[in-house]
Amino acid sequence: MRLLIKTGIYTLLFMAIARVLPNLFRIDTVVTAIIASFVLVLLNWTVKPVLHIISLPITFITFGLFSFVISAVTLELTSLIMGAEHFYFNGFGSALIVAIILAICNSIINSFTMDNFQKRV
Repeated sequence: MRLLIKTGIYTLLFMAIARVLPNLFRIDTVVTAIIASFVLVLLNWTVKPVLHIISLPITFITFGLFSFVISAVTLELTSLIMGAEHFYFNGFGSALIVAIILAICNSIINSFTMDNFQKRV
């Protein structure tokens, strides 16, 4: 269930960011956004923890800001898996900006959902 929720959130965020900032990255269709968000969720569950462990000293030195770079790397891996003709970033800087926007949006969404969850419990 959590996989479907994360996939839906990333799909909506991908489509919104691609629409608002078309110079950063390109998504062909809604189906491409759904598949790309599913791939990103799988990469976040498998590859991202390994990258965090490998880059732990750099993350400590940069006070956690290097985690945005790790998120940008997972977005670039998603683009590589999806193919440049369907899901494309203009560069690593664009992937970094999208990673920061995704992190901010996920933080806001999690704060609302956690507040509602804590009120129920």
